[in-house]
Amino acid sequence: MLTEDGKHLYISNDEYHRVIERLALLVHESGWQFDTILCLARGGMRPGDVLSRIFEVPLAIMSTSSYRENEGKTQGTLDIAHYITTPRGQIAGRVLLVDDLADSGVTLQAVVENLRSHYPAITELRSAVLWTKGVSAFKPDYSVEHLPTSPWIHQPFEHYDSVRPAALSTRLGF
Repeated sequence: MLTEDGKHLYISNDEYHRVIERLALLVHESGWQFDTILCLARGGMRPGDVLSRIFEVPLAIMSTSSYRENEGKTQGTLDIAHYITTPRGQIAGRVLLVDDLADSGVTLQAVVENLRSHYPAITELRSAVLWTKGVSAFKPDYSVEHLPTSPWIHQPFEHYDSVRPAALSTRLGF
């Protein structure tokens, strides 16, 4: 649900999974065949996992991080992992790069440049996200929703950014 001022988008767990399913259909309807899904951890892990299951292709993971401060609400320096975890040796062939959103576009652009310069075995690379914000400088190949007002997206699991083990212990009665 988008707030009236357009500054916040609240996504329920059911809505979140429907958006992932819509992304799967967008990719499928394009007719493009790919060998591997490469998800960006953390935001792309959930969509990447679901797409990997739907398309029956291996899931590779590349860790990136820039939203670490202020309970994950403030973008800082972008860190990109030096290695990709993949079940099939080195990542190669046609790769679908998956993340949850194109926010500023900085992360996706940097990752695409990194992949093109460091992984020559990737023969074709396309990107897929659930949401693209209006301020994004990066335009993914596949995106379910374009958000011209660039709202903060409240995903159903974001409350874990501020939950600590002691609070879980209290809440769960341990």
